[in-house]
Amino acid sequence: QVQLVETGGGLVQPGGSLRLSCIASGSIFKINDMKWYRQPPGKEREWVAGTTSSGSPNYSDSVKGRFTVSRDNAKNTMYLQMNSLKPEDTALYYCNAKIRKWSWSWLEFDNWGQGTQVTVSS
Repeated sequence: QVQLVETGGGLVQPGGSLRLSCIASGSIFKINDMKWYRQPPGKEREWVAGTTSSGSPNYSDSVKGRFTVSRDNAKNTMYLQMNSLKPEDTALYYCNAKIRKWSWSWLEFDNWGQGTQVTVSS
């Protein structure tokens, strides 16, 4: 069993900052790609940012220059530093990770967290 837990969400004023964390635990040999998604109220889930196992980041156009994704492989943790937050960033933020459970298999398991709510409002 693998579990992903997101923390760090909350209510923040426009222009403010938040830092989200995603911690993976359980039966893990290696974590490959890790990604952040979000689902705004009444809309579909969308990709926000991601990082490869070596730490190479990539971002959606809507957050580029404002958000920074990083990871600490020793702690099985990914972060999302969100600056200059806008009301349109309001959403439930999810962590996704592709995880190998065993050293003897290349099989990846797709795992999701339960989400953490980010609300940007004055």
